[in-house]
Amino acid sequence: MASHEQSRPTQSFVHTLSTTWSSPSLTALEVAWRWLYGIPATAVLYIEIKQALLNATAGTLDPARLGLDKALLNDPVGSLSADPLAAAGKFSTAITALEPYIAHFAIWLVPLLVGAWIIASVLGRTLVLRRADPAIHARPTTLIALQTLRTAALFAVFALWYRAMAADAAFTVNTPVAHNQDPNLILYCAFAIVLTIGLFTAWGFVSWIFTIAPLLSMLSNLGVAASLRAALTLGPLKGRLIEINLVLGVVKIALIVLAMVFSACPLPFESVTTPGFLAWWWAGVAVLYLLWSDFFHVARLLGYLALWRSHQPSVSIP
Repeated sequence: MASHEQSRPTQSFVHTLSTTWSSPSLTALEVAWRWLYGIPATAVLYIEIKQALLNATAGTLDPARLGLDKALLNDPVGSLSADPLAAAGKFSTAITALEPYIAHFAIWLVPLLVGAWIIASVLGRTLVLRRADPAIHARPTTLIALQTLRTAALFAVFALWYRAMAADAAFTVNTPVAHNQDPNLILYCAFAIVLTIGLFTAWGFVSWIFTIAPLLSMLSNLGVAASLRAALTLGPLKGRLIEINLVLGVVKIALIVLAMVFSACPLPFESVTTPGFLAWWWAGVAVLYLLWSDFFHVARLLGYLALWRSHQPSVSIP
């Protein structure tokens, strides 16, 4: 029988999932620190976006002032299916009207939320890891720097995705319309899907560095540069870390698909369902998605920790 070190990372990760499930306090800590940040952040965003809508509609909240009619808002999917260009044009007009009001508060709110997230994630992650392994060192300053680097890299990926989508729209929609031709919506959607999945996969191949580096810093008492260097020189262990990261990327996609399926479950019965029921149903689906997502975040940390412990004698920190 193969030993634990010789087993596939995904095989040992099944054991890690079982360990995570049998230690609900770790997931509870993860949920607590994320929601202690997320609930106030969501409340602030709601207040500011509502204020932007009030300013853009002269205090009326009338969607007609933004170029949106009630039929479009009540059935956006049907409107997009019937006349996608017209519906997209109306949404674009509304976004353009809201843009200066959103930019007014985004200038100060986005850096504030990002900074608060970095601090909250470092403190929360430290609590989770130290509960899982009390021998781990707390290195908040190093972890803040590493989390800042990860956040900057993630923003760069989103910026690349946005620019590529803009180029896609210019090539498949704007250019044909400017020449009085039909837009190629099939090509637009195909490119959008391939681009999104491609960047998601590419992020899975590199983002493990930003997960293992803080862990190495806490395990071996390393600084920022030393922990990043150690993460890049783990030898054969890197392949196992990448495999776990990619598997959890697939799990993340599966969770999103399941959330979409469960969100759509009441739609065949829309003639007998009420808006209030749908709101509570969708809120419940969102909460379940977040809980499972937090569970797998903890499982990834414990999986990385278990891999490191099992390979520690054969891995040297430069």
